[in-house]
Amino acid sequence: MTTTVHPGDSLSSRQRLVYIIVLGALTALGPFTIDLYLPAFPALQRDFMVNPEIIQLTLTATTIGFGVGQLLVGPWSDKIGRRTPLILASLLHVGASLGATLAPDVFWLGVFRVLQGMGAAAGGVVAMALVRDLFGGIPLVRMLSRLALVSGLAPVLAPVIGSQLLRFVDWRGIFVFLTAYGVIVVLAAVFFIVETLPPARRADRGHSNVRERYTAIFRDRVFVGVAIIGGMSFSGLFSYLSSSSFLFQEVYGFNAQEFGLLFAINSLGIVTGVQVSSRLARVVGPQWILAFATAVLLVASLTIVVLDSLHVGLLGILIPLWFFIAACGFTFPLVQVLGLVNHAGEAATAASVLGAVNFGLAGIISPIVGLFGIQDAVPMGSVMACTSIVSVLALWFVVRPKSVLALAP
Repeated sequence: MTTTVHPGDSLSSRQRLVYIIVLGALTALGPFTIDLYLPAFPALQRDFMVNPEIIQLTLTATTIGFGVGQLLVGPWSDKIGRRTPLILASLLHVGASLGATLAPDVFWLGVFRVLQGMGAAAGGVVAMALVRDLFGGIPLVRMLSRLALVSGLAPVLAPVIGSQLLRFVDWRGIFVFLTAYGVIVVLAAVFFIVETLPPARRADRGHSNVRERYTAIFRDRVFVGVAIIGGMSFSGLFSYLSSSSFLFQEVYGFNAQEFGLLFAINSLGIVTGVQVSSRLARVVGPQWILAFATAVLLVASLTIVVLDSLHVGLLGILIPLWFFIAACGFTFPLVQVLGLVNHAGEAATAASVLGAVNFGLAGIISPIVGLFGIQDAVPMGSVMACTSIVSVLALWFVVRPKSVLALAP
């Protein structure tokens, strides 16, 4: 007789495919909300007649809203279930997207961007929690790797789509697109998402209140370490995302479509990293793959700084940048696996902390590039290098790879 250890083990291949598609759409809502309008930065600057740093702050506002929203949605979802927080938060996203469409100045755009971020936060948190509710062991690695592919690829593909939208609409049309996407997410949550945390399981979670859930998470040294690694890797990637529009369009003269093509090429790095790391994780401990990935992050970012300082040219930025992005792809699914594997009793809270750390640190760190000016790639590469150094230190001195237990099959 075969025993079903996890609820998801009994799902058919078709049911799993539906989950992958719907949860992928939920996961992508946040990155699309944040990054879809990156190619419109120069247009926003001209329209509102403000400095580039002010436009970058609207991006920071979104990431901060996203981080705060995740911290609110995670414990709420562990307490009352998955569907209600997802639906209500997504409705907030729809309303905020409409507000951004009608924003009369950059201040109100920033306000609605904060609310957009808070509304989009539920998608990623609930998606990861749903997967942890349903799966464990190697199946958990496979499912989280697919979500990590979406969450890693979406920030890179979003500007590609945004640049193509700008061929037909102005920057306000991008927020109309986000409004429509939010409506689709609400409908998907209503019709396709079933409650994976029924009342009986909420009453027997092991940690009955928010304080106990956070205590359980932050007492886990491995969780703290991988949260730092995830946050720093994402901040390095976000430093590129937030500055690349000005770097490649204003400094190197790319138009919006060429800029989008560049993002499409870089997106292959994310795909490569996520797919290779998820397969390796079945035979190699995730912590050892992280050791390789964090080393590549450091080497690639330092190469950008050195080659650009030597005025090697555009290829001196683009080649190491591709490897940096690929290494980010390696880290994303492994951070989620190591962060969630020991926290089935507070899956949404753990997922919310991982997400909040990612976007909170990214929102704080990425504007540093703009403070130094964007006349070349040295500020971007330097910030990437600093985040990579912290990732390496967190792996070896906080996570401590030799102490991490192997995943159950």
